[in-house]
Amino acid sequence: MLKIGLTGGIASGKSSIAAMFAALGVPIIDTDVIAREAVAPGSPGLQAVERLFGKGVLAADGSLDRVKLRGIVFGDGAARRRLEAALHPLIRRRTLERIAETRAPYVIIVVPLLVETDFRAVVDRVLVVDCPESAQIERLMLRDGTTGPEARAMLAAQADRRTRLAAADDVVDNAASLAASEAQVVALHQKYDELARDCSEP
Repeated sequence: MLKIGLTGGIASGKSSIAAMFAALGVPIIDTDVIAREAVAPGSPGLQAVERLFGKGVLAADGSLDRVKLRGIVFGDGAARRRLEAALHPLIRRRTLERIAETRAPYVIIVVPLLVETDFRAVVDRVLVVDCPESAQIERLMLRDGTTGPEARAMLAAQADRRTRLAAADDVVDNAASLAASEAQVVALHQKYDELARDCSEP
Protein backbone atom coordinates (compact mmCIF):
# COMPACT_ATOMS: atom_id res chain seq x y z
CA MET A 1 0.00 0.00 0.00
CA LEU A 2 1.28 3.43 -0.96
CA LYS A 3 1.66 5.69 2.09
CA ILE A 4 1.32 9.45 1.54
CA GLY A 5 2.41 11.74 4.36
CA LEU A 6 0.35 14.92 4.30
CA THR A 7 1.92 17.83 6.14
CA GLY A 8 2.05 21.60 6.22
CA GLY A 9 2.48 24.49 8.59
CA ILE A 10 -0.05 25.29 11.27
CA ALA A 11 -3.28 26.73 9.79
CA SER A 12 -2.18 25.89 6.25
CA GLY A 13 -5.37 23.88 5.67
CA LYS A 14 -4.23 20.30 6.17
CA SER A 15 -7.58 19.17 7.58
CA SER A 16 -9.48 20.66 4.64
CA ILE A 17 -7.24 18.95 2.10
CA ALA A 18 -7.44 15.65 3.98
CA ALA A 19 -11.25 15.93 3.94
CA MET A 20 -11.16 16.32 0.16
CA PHE A 21 -9.21 13.08 -0.16
CA ALA A 22 -11.63 11.39 2.26
CA ALA A 23 -14.54 12.49 0.04
CA LEU A 24 -12.86 10.56 -2.79
CA GLY A 25 -12.86 7.41 -0.64
CA VAL A 26 -9.25 7.57 0.52
CA PRO A 27 -8.55 6.33 4.08
CA ILE A 28 -7.21 9.07 6.34
CA ILE A 29 -5.04 8.46 9.39
CA ASP A 30 -4.71 11.71 11.34
CA THR A 31 -1.91 11.81 13.90
CA ASP A 32 -3.56 14.79 15.61
CA VAL A 33 -6.53 12.53 16.39
CA ILE A 34 -4.16 9.81 17.56
CA ALA A 35 -2.32 12.36 19.72
CA ARG A 36 -5.60 13.28 21.44
CA GLU A 37 -6.28 9.60 22.08
CA ALA A 38 -2.77 9.23 23.51
CA VAL A 39 -3.51 11.79 26.25
CA ALA A 40 -7.05 10.69 27.09
CA PRO A 41 -7.90 10.70 30.81
CA GLY A 42 -6.22 7.79 32.55
CA SER A 43 -3.84 7.10 29.69
CA PRO A 44 -0.08 6.58 30.08
CA GLY A 45 0.40 9.57 27.78
CA LEU A 46 -1.52 11.93 30.05
CA GLN A 47 0.30 10.59 33.08
CA ALA A 48 3.60 11.34 31.32
CA VAL A 49 2.50 14.90 30.57
CA GLU A 50 1.46 15.40 34.20
CA ARG A 51 4.84 14.13 35.41
CA LEU A 52 6.61 16.58 33.13
CA PHE A 53 4.53 19.71 33.72
CA GLY A 54 2.51 19.12 36.88
CA LYS A 55 -1.21 19.14 37.63
CA GLY A 56 -1.48 22.69 36.33
CA VAL A 57 -1.90 21.35 32.80
CA LEU A 58 -5.01 19.39 33.80
CA ALA A 59 -8.55 20.72 33.55
CA ALA A 60 -11.00 20.43 36.44
CA ASP A 61 -12.35 17.14 35.04
CA GLY A 62 -8.87 15.59 34.88
CA SER A 63 -8.50 15.93 31.11
CA LEU A 64 -5.61 17.74 29.46
CA ASP A 65 -5.96 21.52 29.33
CA ARG A 66 -4.55 22.04 25.85
CA VAL A 67 -4.54 25.82 26.07
CA LYS A 68 -2.36 25.77 29.19
CA LEU A 69 -0.02 23.16 27.76
CA ARG A 70 0.30 25.05 24.49
CA GLY A 71 1.19 28.20 26.39
CA ILE A 72 4.04 26.35 28.06
CA VAL A 73 5.57 24.50 25.12
CA PHE A 74 5.29 27.18 22.46
CA GLY A 75 7.24 29.56 24.64
CA ASP A 76 9.91 27.08 25.68
CA GLY A 77 11.79 24.97 23.14
CA ALA A 78 13.23 22.64 25.79
CA ALA A 79 9.75 21.99 27.23
CA ARG A 80 8.41 21.26 23.76
CA ARG A 81 11.18 18.76 23.11
CA ARG A 82 10.47 17.00 26.42
CA LEU A 83 6.79 16.75 25.50
CA GLU A 84 7.61 15.38 22.05
CA ALA A 85 10.05 12.83 23.49
CA ALA A 86 7.31 11.55 25.81
CA LEU A 87 4.44 11.42 23.30
CA HIS A 88 5.89 10.87 19.83
CA PRO A 89 6.82 7.20 20.40
CA LEU A 90 3.23 6.50 21.52
CA ILE A 91 1.78 8.35 18.55
CA ARG A 92 4.13 6.65 16.11
CA ARG A 93 3.29 3.17 17.43
CA ARG A 94 -0.47 3.78 17.20
CA THR A 95 -0.07 5.24 13.72
CA LEU A 96 1.82 2.15 12.51
CA GLU A 97 -0.94 -0.02 13.96
CA ARG A 98 -3.59 1.95 12.05
CA ILE A 99 -1.59 1.68 8.83
CA ALA A 100 -1.31 -2.09 9.27
CA GLU A 101 -5.09 -2.32 9.69
CA THR A 102 -5.84 -0.31 6.54
CA ARG A 103 -6.68 -1.94 3.23
CA ALA A 104 -6.65 0.39 0.23
CA PRO A 105 -4.49 1.24 -2.79
CA TYR A 106 -3.10 4.17 -0.86
CA VAL A 107 -3.58 5.94 2.44
CA ILE A 108 -3.17 9.56 3.54
CA ILE A 109 -1.35 9.98 6.86
CA VAL A 110 -1.71 13.51 8.26
CA VAL A 111 1.45 14.41 10.20
CA PRO A 112 1.84 18.11 11.11
CA LEU A 113 5.46 17.60 12.23
CA LEU A 114 6.45 15.13 9.52
CA VAL A 115 9.45 17.18 8.38
CA GLU A 116 10.63 17.82 11.95
CA THR A 117 10.46 14.18 13.10
CA ASP A 118 11.39 10.67 11.98
CA PHE A 119 7.92 10.13 10.51
CA ARG A 120 9.47 10.70 7.08
CA ALA A 121 10.73 7.11 7.25
CA VAL A 122 7.15 5.83 7.63
CA VAL A 123 5.78 7.26 4.36
CA ASP A 124 6.57 6.75 0.69
CA ARG A 125 5.82 10.29 -0.48
CA VAL A 126 5.46 13.69 1.19
CA LEU A 127 2.54 15.93 0.23
CA VAL A 128 2.88 19.49 1.52
CA VAL A 129 -0.13 21.77 1.90
CA ASP A 130 1.31 25.20 1.24
CA CYS A 131 0.24 28.81 1.68
CA PRO A 132 2.05 32.07 2.51
CA GLU A 133 3.02 32.55 6.14
CA SER A 134 0.96 35.74 6.20
CA ALA A 135 -2.13 33.65 5.44
CA GLN A 136 -1.24 31.19 8.22
CA ILE A 137 -0.96 34.02 10.73
CA GLU A 138 -4.27 35.53 9.64
CA ARG A 139 -6.03 32.16 9.83
CA LEU A 140 -4.55 31.43 13.27
CA MET A 141 -5.70 34.75 14.63
CA LEU A 142 -9.22 34.17 13.31
CA ARG A 143 -9.41 30.50 14.27
CA ASP A 144 -7.84 30.52 17.73
CA GLY A 145 -8.15 34.13 18.77
CA THR A 146 -4.37 34.44 19.07
CA THR A 147 -2.45 37.68 18.79
CA GLY A 148 -0.02 38.33 15.97
CA PRO A 149 3.08 37.66 18.15
CA GLU A 150 1.54 34.42 19.46
CA ALA A 151 0.74 33.26 15.93
CA ARG A 152 4.27 34.05 14.75
CA ALA A 153 5.71 32.14 17.73
CA MET A 154 3.65 29.09 16.73
CA LEU A 155 5.02 29.27 13.20
CA ALA A 156 8.56 29.64 14.54
CA ALA A 157 8.16 26.41 16.54
CA GLN A 158 7.80 24.43 13.29
CA ALA A 159 9.98 23.92 10.24
CA ASP A 160 9.85 26.96 8.00
CA ARG A 161 8.07 27.05 4.66
CA ARG A 162 11.23 26.63 2.60
CA THR A 163 12.28 23.53 4.55
CA ARG A 164 8.87 21.89 4.11
CA LEU A 165 8.78 22.61 0.39
CA ALA A 166 12.30 21.19 -0.01
CA ALA A 167 11.06 17.93 1.55
CA ALA A 168 7.95 17.73 -0.68
CA ASP A 169 7.32 15.20 -3.42
CA ASP A 170 4.00 16.89 -4.15
CA VAL A 171 2.46 20.25 -3.19
CA VAL A 172 -1.10 21.55 -2.89
CA ASP A 173 -1.25 25.32 -3.20
CA ASN A 174 -3.95 26.12 -0.67
CA ALA A 175 -3.75 29.90 -0.97
CA ALA A 176 -6.35 30.32 -3.70
CA SER A 177 -9.97 29.21 -4.00
CA LEU A 178 -11.61 26.07 -2.64
CA ALA A 179 -12.29 24.94 -6.21
CA ALA A 180 -8.62 25.32 -7.10
CA SER A 181 -7.57 23.18 -4.13
CA GLU A 182 -10.18 20.53 -5.00
CA ALA A 183 -8.89 20.35 -8.57
CA GLN A 184 -5.36 19.75 -7.31
CA VAL A 185 -6.58 17.01 -4.97
CA VAL A 186 -8.45 15.24 -7.77
CA ALA A 187 -5.32 15.30 -9.95
CA LEU A 188 -3.20 13.94 -7.10
CA HIS A 189 -5.77 11.23 -6.37
CA GLN A 190 -5.44 10.01 -9.95
CA LYS A 191 -1.65 10.16 -9.71
CA TYR A 192 -1.54 8.22 -6.43
CA ASP A 193 -3.94 5.58 -7.75
CA GLU A 194 -1.64 5.04 -10.72
CA LEU A 195 1.46 4.91 -8.53
CA ALA A 196 -0.26 2.42 -6.20
CA ARG A 197 -1.13 0.17 -9.16
CA ASP A 198 2.45 0.34 -10.41
CA CYS A 199 3.72 -0.64 -6.95
CA SER A 200 1.38 -3.62 -6.74
CA GLU A 201 2.32 -5.07 -10.12
CA PRO A 202 4.83 -7.93 -9.99
